Amino acid sequence: MMRLALLSVVTTIALGTNFVSAENWSRFRGDNGVGVSAQKGIPTSWSDGNYKWNIELPGVGHAAPIVWDDNLFVTAATDRGFIRRLLCLDPATGTEKWTREIPMSDSHKHSKSSWASSTPVTDGKLVYVAFADIERYLVSAYDFDGNLAWRRSLGEFESQHNLGVSLFLFDGMLICPNDQKGPSRIVALDAETGKTRWSTVRDHRKTSYATPIVVPDKDGKPQLICVSGNMGITSLNPYTGVMNWQGQSFPLRTVASPVYGNGLLIASCGQGGRYGVQQMAVSLNGDLDEDGRAKIVWERKKVIPYVPTPVVYDGHLYEWSDEGICACVNLSDGKDVWVKRLGGNYSGSPICIDGKLYCIAEDGEVVVIAASPEFKELGRTPLGDPSHSTPAIANGRLFLRSFHRLACLEAQSK
Repeated sequence: MMRLALLSVVTTIALGTNFVSAENWSRFRGDNGVGVSAQKGIPTSWSDGNYKWNIELPGVGHAAPIVWDDNLFVTAATDRGFIRRLLCLDPATGTEKWTREIPMSDSHKHSKSSWASSTPVTDGKLVYVAFADIERYLVSAYDFDGNLAWRRSLGEFESQHNLGVSLFLFDGMLICPNDQKGPSRIVALDAETGKTRWSTVRDHRKTSYATPIVVPDKDGKPQLICVSGNMGITSLNPYTGVMNWQGQSFPLRTVASPVYGNGLLIASCGQGGRYGVQQMAVSLNGDLDEDGRAKIVWERKKVIPYVPTPVVYDGHLYEWSDEGICACVNLSDGKDVWVKRLGGNYSGSPICIDGKLYCIAEDGEVVVIAASPEFKELGRTPLGDPSHSTPAIANGRLFLRSFHRLACLEAQSK
């Protein structure tokens, strides 16, 4: 099992930024969170009549949908978070297969957050979902018929904005990031039983909303990359939780998830009202500076996303800032190839489909640009409903989630 997981990680990094995700879209931004798909035929602009289906959801949420074969999973919440829902839909028709309601306590959230912002994850056998209030960080696992397989509380959850980080799977383990305002941990649960495999204490300052990734080190061994303001970019052994190395701390909160390419790990921090303020690129191999911290290869201080996660594609880093300014950046030195103002505000992340970046503005407009060293805007389409969510792509279908709705757009054959 370990050999298979390691092969998967090594293959991912070997394929680099041209990584082609599987047909299924099993977690936030697809396989290993890279947000890249080779799917062809998805239009760059469309009208309401082009949707395969467009349904109203029973509640509000910002979590992205995920898809495994003929099952689509999405979350929503109502009644000030007292009721959180996991829905299973048919991705071909949008028809509801089942819904499970999870009662939670009324809890504070940021005006741009929701009580259903953590994207579920699946291994094709169970689907895992996390919700939180002040009393508990609750993780539940359901089979594809909607039967509860197991449930765990990871303890209290102290945050200004509510839960935003997403769970993910690695080699039979469910990794539960929990860098919060109070006592913090990263916890690995057995995906089948929910029992703790390992739990690692983390230094804390402010809640992190950055979902970790797994990448190989210089010897091809997998390392779990986590990001928080207080601890910066850190590498952990995903089988034990023991820290391999640590970078310099960030001065502010981390929301955008880390990305990698060209031998570099890239992460950023920011603050509401100021947006992204610092982005660091450190060596994938954990090369250390004279202070014993991960060596910074380059830094950026402008055109940095605070909430949206960047995309690495074909040797470049594509930044999509909260305030609608995009940049194509050289991975080697962090310098701009181009910078363009698209307008609008963004709280969801872009994904790359067949060399095109799709991102949903807060007012619900889907903007598409070329993922290319030459800037080209390709289309704009309004959803008619606000959105703070990230698109998902699976099995020839693009899924676009807004506050109240979920729409499906099918690939077109030429």
